[in-house]
Amino acid sequence: MSDWTPYSERARDWFEALRDAICAEFEAIEREAGSDAAFDYAPWQRATVDGESGGETGGGTRGLMKGKVFEKVGVNVSTVRGALSPDFAASINGASAQQNAFSATGISLVAPMANPHVPAVHMNTRFLTTTKAWFGGGADLNPPIPYAQDTDEFHAALREACDAHGPDYYERFKAWADDYFYIPHRKVHRGVGGIFYDHLECGDEAAWEANFAFTQDVGRAFLSVFPQLVRRRMGLAFTPAEKLTQLEYRGRYAEFNLVYDRGTLFGLRTGGNIDAILMSLPPEAVWS
Repeated sequence: MSDWTPYSERARDWFEALRDAICAEFEAIEREAGSDAAFDYAPWQRATVDGESGGETGGGTRGLMKGKVFEKVGVNVSTVRGALSPDFAASINGASAQQNAFSATGISLVAPMANPHVPAVHMNTRFLTTTKAWFGGGADLNPPIPYAQDTDEFHAALREACDAHGPDYYERFKAWADDYFYIPHRKVHRGVGGIFYDHLECGDEAAWEANFAFTQDVGRAFLSVFPQLVRRRMGLAFTPAEKLTQLEYRGRYAEFNLVYDRGTLFGLRTGGNIDAILMSLPPEAVWS
Protein backbone atom coordinates (compact mmCIF):
# COMPACT_ATOMS: atom_id res chain seq x y z
CA MET A 1 0.00 0.00 0.00
CA SER A 2 2.94 2.37 0.40
CA ASP A 3 3.06 3.12 -3.32
CA TRP A 4 1.43 6.40 -4.32
CA THR A 5 -2.09 5.65 -5.48
CA PRO A 6 -5.10 7.41 -7.06
CA TYR A 7 -6.56 7.40 -3.55
CA SER A 8 -3.64 9.48 -2.32
CA GLU A 9 -4.08 11.88 -5.22
CA ARG A 10 -7.76 12.36 -4.42
CA ALA A 11 -6.97 12.98 -0.76
CA ARG A 12 -4.27 15.49 -1.69
CA ASP A 13 -6.64 17.34 -4.04
CA TRP A 14 -9.22 17.63 -1.26
CA PHE A 15 -6.68 18.88 1.28
CA GLU A 16 -5.51 21.53 -1.17
CA ALA A 17 -9.09 22.61 -1.93
CA LEU A 18 -9.87 22.81 1.80
CA ARG A 19 -6.75 24.91 2.35
CA ASP A 20 -7.83 27.33 -0.36
CA ALA A 21 -11.32 27.67 1.12
CA ILE A 22 -10.03 28.20 4.65
CA CYS A 23 -7.42 30.75 3.61
CA ALA A 24 -9.98 32.71 1.58
CA GLU A 25 -12.33 32.83 4.59
CA PHE A 26 -9.57 33.92 6.96
CA GLU A 27 -8.47 36.66 4.56
CA ALA A 28 -12.10 37.83 4.35
CA ILE A 29 -12.18 38.15 8.14
CA GLU A 30 -9.04 40.27 8.01
CA ARG A 31 -10.64 42.57 5.45
CA GLU A 32 -13.71 42.92 7.67
CA ALA A 33 -11.35 44.09 10.43
CA GLY A 34 -9.79 46.70 8.16
CA SER A 35 -6.62 44.74 7.41
CA ASP A 36 -5.14 43.85 4.05
CA ALA A 37 -3.26 40.84 5.45
CA ALA A 38 -2.99 37.88 3.11
CA PHE A 39 -1.38 34.46 3.10
CA ASP A 40 2.17 34.07 1.89
CA TYR A 41 2.81 30.67 0.33
CA ALA A 42 6.25 29.08 0.46
CA PRO A 43 6.80 25.75 -1.34
CA TRP A 44 9.28 23.27 0.06
CA GLN A 45 10.80 19.95 -0.97
CA ARG A 46 11.20 17.01 1.37
CA ALA A 47 14.79 16.17 2.24
CA THR A 48 15.94 12.56 2.27
CA VAL A 49 16.74 11.19 5.71
CA ASP A 50 18.63 8.31 7.30
CA GLY A 51 20.46 7.20 4.18
CA GLU A 52 17.51 7.31 1.79
CA SER A 53 18.33 7.39 -1.87
CA GLY A 54 17.24 10.35 -3.98
CA GLY A 55 14.21 10.44 -6.20
CA GLU A 56 10.74 11.89 -5.95
CA THR A 57 10.15 12.49 -2.25
CA GLY A 58 7.45 15.15 -2.52
CA GLY A 59 7.06 18.27 -0.44
CA GLY A 60 4.42 20.83 0.35
CA THR A 61 3.39 24.43 0.70
CA ARG A 62 3.51 26.42 3.90
CA GLY A 63 0.83 29.11 4.02
CA LEU A 64 1.36 31.82 6.64
CA MET A 65 -0.56 35.00 7.46
CA LYS A 66 0.06 37.61 10.14
CA GLY A 67 -2.77 40.07 10.49
CA LYS A 68 -4.93 42.16 12.76
CA VAL A 69 -7.21 39.30 13.84
CA PHE A 70 -4.98 36.31 13.15
CA GLU A 71 -1.75 37.17 14.92
CA LYS A 72 -0.17 34.21 13.16
CA VAL A 73 -1.99 31.49 11.28
CA GLY A 74 -0.38 28.65 9.37
CA VAL A 75 -2.26 26.45 6.91
CA ASN A 76 0.04 23.80 5.48
CA VAL A 77 -0.47 21.02 2.96
CA SER A 78 2.22 18.37 2.52
CA THR A 79 2.45 15.35 0.24
CA VAL A 80 5.51 13.19 0.83
CA ARG A 81 6.83 9.67 0.37
CA GLY A 82 9.98 7.80 1.27
CA ALA A 83 11.33 5.43 3.90
CA LEU A 84 11.03 5.65 7.66
CA SER A 85 14.13 5.12 9.74
CA PRO A 86 14.16 1.53 11.09
CA ASP A 87 13.81 2.58 14.72
CA PHE A 88 10.94 5.00 13.97
CA ALA A 89 9.14 2.61 11.62
CA ALA A 90 8.27 0.30 14.49
CA SER A 91 6.06 3.03 15.98
CA ILE A 92 4.03 3.63 12.79
CA ASN A 93 0.90 1.69 11.89
CA GLY A 94 1.68 -1.01 9.31
CA ALA A 95 5.42 -0.30 9.17
CA SER A 96 8.48 -2.14 10.45
CA ALA A 97 12.24 -2.02 10.07
CA GLN A 98 11.90 -4.46 7.15
CA GLN A 99 8.88 -2.73 5.54
CA ASN A 100 9.49 0.95 6.10
CA ALA A 101 8.17 2.62 2.95
CA PHE A 102 5.49 5.26 3.54
CA SER A 103 3.50 7.99 1.87
CA ALA A 104 1.51 10.75 3.53
CA THR A 105 -0.65 13.67 2.48
CA GLY A 106 -2.48 16.04 4.78
CA ILE A 107 -3.48 19.50 5.88
CA SER A 108 -2.44 21.08 9.17
CA LEU A 109 -3.68 24.37 10.63
CA VAL A 110 -2.84 26.27 13.80
CA ALA A 111 -4.10 29.79 14.55
CA PRO A 112 -2.91 31.88 17.52
CA MET A 113 -5.22 34.91 17.63
CA ALA A 114 -4.48 38.54 18.47
CA ASN A 115 -7.46 39.05 20.79
CA PRO A 116 -7.45 36.81 23.89
CA HIS A 117 -11.25 36.54 23.68
CA VAL A 118 -10.93 34.77 20.31
CA PRO A 119 -10.10 31.08 20.73
CA ALA A 120 -6.97 29.65 19.18
CA VAL A 121 -7.60 26.53 17.14
CA HIS A 122 -5.93 23.49 15.64
CA MET A 123 -7.15 21.30 12.77
CA ASN A 124 -5.40 18.47 10.97
CA THR A 125 -6.54 15.69 8.65
CA ARG A 126 -4.32 13.26 6.79
CA PHE A 127 -4.09 10.07 4.74
CA LEU A 128 -1.10 7.74 5.19
CA THR A 129 0.03 4.51 3.63
CA THR A 130 2.55 1.91 4.76
CA THR A 131 1.60 -1.75 4.35
CA LYS A 132 -1.77 -0.38 5.48
CA ALA A 133 -3.70 2.74 4.53
CA TRP A 134 -5.65 4.95 6.91
CA PHE A 135 -7.07 8.38 7.68
CA GLY A 136 -6.57 10.37 10.85
CA GLY A 137 -7.04 13.86 12.17
CA GLY A 138 -9.44 16.06 14.07
CA ALA A 139 -9.90 19.56 15.40
CA ASP A 140 -9.76 21.11 18.86
CA LEU A 141 -10.51 24.52 20.31
CA ASN A 142 -7.97 26.26 22.54
CA PRO A 143 -9.43 29.41 24.15
CA PRO A 144 -7.35 31.33 26.68
CA ILE A 145 -10.67 32.72 27.95
CA PRO A 146 -13.31 30.02 27.42
CA TYR A 147 -16.90 30.85 26.54
CA ALA A 148 -19.47 28.09 26.96
CA GLN A 149 -21.36 29.27 23.87
CA ASP A 150 -18.28 28.93 21.68
CA THR A 151 -17.37 25.55 23.12
CA ASP A 152 -20.89 24.22 22.65
CA GLU A 153 -21.15 25.41 19.05
CA PHE A 154 -17.74 24.01 18.12
CA HIS A 155 -18.61 20.61 19.56
CA ALA A 156 -22.07 20.68 17.99
CA ALA A 157 -20.57 21.15 14.53
CA LEU A 158 -18.18 18.25 15.05
CA ARG A 159 -20.94 16.08 16.49
CA GLU A 160 -23.07 16.67 13.39
CA ALA A 161 -20.16 15.64 11.16
CA CYS A 162 -19.55 12.53 13.24
CA ASP A 163 -23.20 11.49 13.55
CA ALA A 164 -23.55 11.34 9.76
CA HIS A 165 -20.97 8.53 9.67
CA GLY A 166 -21.23 6.54 12.88
CA PRO A 167 -23.53 6.66 15.92
CA ASP A 168 -20.54 6.26 18.24
CA TYR A 169 -18.06 8.44 16.36
CA TYR A 170 -18.53 11.64 18.34
CA GLU A 171 -18.33 10.10 21.79
CA ARG A 172 -15.34 7.93 20.83
CA PHE A 173 -13.41 10.67 19.08
CA LYS A 174 -14.25 13.31 21.70
CA ALA A 175 -12.93 11.00 24.42
CA TRP A 176 -9.82 10.35 22.32
CA ALA A 177 -9.23 14.10 22.01
CA ASP A 178 -9.71 14.62 25.75
CA ASP A 179 -7.13 11.92 26.40
CA TYR A 180 -4.69 13.00 23.70
CA PHE A 181 -4.73 16.79 24.19
CA TYR A 182 -3.67 16.52 27.82
CA ILE A 183 -0.44 17.84 29.33
CA PRO A 184 0.61 15.25 31.93
CA HIS A 185 3.31 17.32 33.56
CA ARG A 186 0.83 20.19 34.06
CA LYS A 187 -2.16 17.92 34.78
CA VAL A 188 -4.36 20.08 32.54
CA HIS A 189 -5.95 19.82 29.12
CA ARG A 190 -4.59 22.21 26.56
CA GLY A 191 -8.06 23.49 25.62
CA VAL A 192 -11.77 22.63 25.61
CA GLY A 193 -11.37 19.67 23.29
CA GLY A 194 -12.87 18.60 20.02
CA ILE A 195 -12.33 15.29 18.26
CA PHE A 196 -9.28 13.21 17.45
CA TYR A 197 -9.18 10.03 15.39
CA ASP A 198 -6.50 7.86 13.86
CA HIS A 199 -6.05 4.54 12.06
CA LEU A 200 -9.39 4.62 10.22
CA GLU A 201 -8.12 1.84 8.02
CA CYS A 202 -8.99 1.47 4.35
CA GLY A 203 -8.83 -2.23 3.61
CA ASP A 204 -10.94 -1.91 0.48
CA GLU A 205 -12.48 0.73 -1.76
CA ALA A 206 -15.70 0.96 0.22
CA ALA A 207 -13.82 1.61 3.46
CA TRP A 208 -11.66 4.22 1.75
CA GLU A 209 -14.67 6.07 0.39
CA ALA A 210 -16.41 6.03 3.77
CA ASN A 211 -13.37 7.26 5.67
CA PHE A 212 -12.61 9.89 3.04
CA ALA A 213 -16.19 11.18 3.21
CA PHE A 214 -15.93 11.45 6.99
CA THR A 215 -12.61 13.26 6.80
CA GLN A 216 -14.08 15.72 4.30
CA ASP A 217 -17.01 16.39 6.62
CA VAL A 218 -14.64 17.12 9.49
CA GLY A 219 -12.95 19.75 7.32
CA ARG A 220 -16.29 21.24 6.27
CA ALA A 221 -17.48 21.36 9.88
CA PHE A 222 -14.37 23.25 10.92
CA LEU A 223 -14.82 25.73 8.08
CA SER A 224 -18.47 26.28 8.97
CA VAL A 225 -18.05 26.92 12.69
CA PHE A 226 -14.67 28.46 13.48
CA PRO A 227 -15.06 31.67 11.44
CA GLN A 228 -18.36 32.29 13.27
CA LEU A 229 -16.56 32.16 16.61
CA VAL A 230 -13.84 34.51 15.37
CA ARG A 231 -16.33 37.09 14.13
CA ARG A 232 -18.26 36.94 17.42
CA ARG A 233 -15.24 37.73 19.61
CA MET A 234 -12.70 39.62 17.49
CA GLY A 235 -14.03 43.10 18.33
CA LEU A 236 -14.18 42.67 22.11
CA ALA A 237 -12.02 44.92 24.26
CA PHE A 238 -9.47 43.19 26.47
CA THR A 239 -7.34 44.13 29.45
CA PRO A 240 -3.60 43.67 30.05
CA ALA A 241 -4.45 40.92 32.52
CA GLU A 242 -6.47 39.08 29.86
CA LYS A 243 -3.58 39.43 27.41
CA LEU A 244 -1.23 37.94 30.01
CA THR A 245 -3.63 35.03 30.47
CA GLN A 246 -3.41 34.43 26.72
CA LEU A 247 0.38 34.52 26.70
CA GLU A 248 0.63 32.10 29.64
CA TYR A 249 -1.82 29.76 27.94
CA ARG A 250 0.27 29.83 24.77
CA GLY A 251 3.20 28.54 26.78
CA ARG A 252 1.17 25.47 27.71
CA TYR A 253 0.22 24.94 24.08
CA ALA A 254 3.87 25.15 23.02
CA GLU A 255 4.87 22.64 25.68
CA PHE A 256 2.35 20.11 24.39
CA ASN A 257 3.39 20.47 20.77
CA LEU A 258 7.09 20.17 21.51
CA VAL A 259 6.87 17.32 24.00
CA TYR A 260 3.85 15.17 23.11
CA ASP A 261 2.44 15.96 19.67
CA ARG A 262 2.62 13.03 17.20
CA GLY A 263 2.51 15.23 14.14
CA THR A 264 5.53 17.25 15.26
CA LEU A 265 7.53 14.08 15.82
CA PHE A 266 6.42 12.54 12.51
CA GLY A 267 7.41 15.66 10.57
CA LEU A 268 10.80 15.94 12.22
CA ARG A 269 11.58 12.24 11.75
CA THR A 270 10.55 12.12 8.07
CA GLY A 271 12.43 15.07 6.58
CA GLY A 272 9.61 17.60 6.74
CA ASN A 273 10.05 21.36 6.46
CA ILE A 274 11.13 22.71 9.85
CA ASP A 275 9.30 26.02 9.48
CA ALA A 276 6.09 24.23 8.50
CA ILE A 277 6.38 21.70 11.32
CA LEU A 278 7.00 24.34 13.97
CA MET A 279 4.48 26.88 12.67
CA SER A 280 2.30 25.76 15.60
CA LEU A 281 4.56 27.69 17.97
CA PRO A 282 3.03 31.08 18.87
CA PRO A 283 4.78 34.36 18.00
CA GLU A 284 4.82 35.36 21.66
CA ALA A 285 4.37 33.47 24.93
CA VAL A 286 5.37 33.77 28.58
CA TRP A 287 6.22 31.39 31.37
CA SER A 288 5.69 32.75 34.88
